[in-house]
Amino acid sequence: MKQVDIVISGGGVAGLTAAAAFGAEGFDVLCVDPAPPVTERNVEGADLRTTAFLQPARDFLEQANLWPRLQDYATDLAVMRIVDAGGPRIAARMTKDFRSSDISDQPFGWNLPNWLLRREMTARLAELPNVDFRPGVAVADVVTRETQAIVMLSDGDQIRARLVIGADGRNSAVRQAIGVGVKTRRYGQKALAFAVTHSVRHENVSTEIHRSGGPFTLVPLPDYEGRPSSAVVWMEEGAEAKRLFDLAVPEFEEAMTERSCYVNGPLKLASQKTIWPIISQIADRFYGERTALVAEAAHVVPPIGAQGLNMSLADISVLLDLAKQKPDALGSTEMLQKYHRSRYPEIQLRVTGVDMLNRASMLKAQPLKDLRAFGLNALHSVTPVRKSLMKLGLGVRG
Repeated sequence: MKQVDIVISGGGVAGLTAAAAFGAEGFDVLCVDPAPPVTERNVEGADLRTTAFLQPARDFLEQANLWPRLQDYATDLAVMRIVDAGGPRIAARMTKDFRSSDISDQPFGWNLPNWLLRREMTARLAELPNVDFRPGVAVADVVTRETQAIVMLSDGDQIRARLVIGADGRNSAVRQAIGVGVKTRRYGQKALAFAVTHSVRHENVSTEIHRSGGPFTLVPLPDYEGRPSSAVVWMEEGAEAKRLFDLAVPEFEEAMTERSCYVNGPLKLASQKTIWPIISQIADRFYGERTALVAEAAHVVPPIGAQGLNMSLADISVLLDLAKQKPDALGSTEMLQKYHRSRYPEIQLRVTGVDMLNRASMLKAQPLKDLRAFGLNALHSVTPVRKSLMKLGLGVRG
């Protein structure tokens, strides 16, 4: 039976980052995922969402030697623009800019498409002799003991590991195998994700437009086929999201342009569309015997404020720091309890905060939408409050 330091279940962006980060520190790593990663933009199954790596996440990617592979593809996010379109007609009635220059000499973050991240991250894993990435292989079961875990794989292999990391998503098989429950909030929303081109240059501004049903967010991308381009996440109540998803392209372009309040001019669809349900979720604890839960195996938030994956990379960063401090204690109960204590309170706070923001974005009643706009104006107008909110969003303390 093969012995490794760490088995990682999950070959998404979080799992691949964990494999690269632990591999760069000399740990023997096996990473598995049942689905081979789709690494091209216009191929069936491509993940058309994007990830905005905020400043602390970028620093961690540097540490893992991933950022040199990614930086040339990244688009700076210099301004976070919030647009209130909650009036009687679909139009911008209030616009507030949160500028990174108010708190830093760097952008808020750097945006990259998820399909491209998987391409570059799998290429990085291939350079590491102590990392074995097996796409097309799943974790079938996990049996843990005080000194090790035995991981049964779908290809029949059995692996001994000192630590198992569950990075296998909101329906995590690893989390279920170790008997950890979750608390889930359902909103009746779905999110559409796709890429667009437009006539107005985005000028590195990420724009979040609030009306009802959820935000419509435009995140800057590099030019596509000679035109300015952005990634879009459009959240709506489930039935309406499905109706929009099924529209023919001309009708869909008309609908999304109207919903965008024309902030970047007419929008043209520049990719396939994907759709998925929106939930908030947090695991009852982030560890089990010889097992750590990270990313969506531990917590899920609606796609607001670029929080999701940045929270996930913070999980991995804390876990890696603990492993480096006491390599001989990798996977021990003491290490995993420290990980849980470090991450759980902050994650609980952020899950609650994003839940409140999402509920506010869904408001339908006109008086409540007016109150939301009043709150946005008040928060933006007080400079110390505005700066504190920006730092909190970045995960920067002090």
